[in-house]
Amino acid sequence: MTKETITVKGMSCAHCEARVNNALSALPGVKDSKASAKKSSVTVRFDETAVTLDAIRNAVTEAGYTAE
Repeated sequence: MTKETITVKGMSCAHCEARVNNALSALPGVKDSKASAKKSSVTVRFDETAVTLDAIRNAVTEAGYTAE
């Protein structure tokens, strides 16, 4: 199990956090995520054999935010 914190630009409220969390929870291998608009980040726990960090970043981007 891997835990990573990714900088996410564009989140401004709880709805934004929920949108990022929902996008990540839809990925196979993601165990949980905690997005924070205040910190402009999301912390993700995932199985690195089932999902890549690039796939996680892409899911954040597809949700409408910028993952760095």
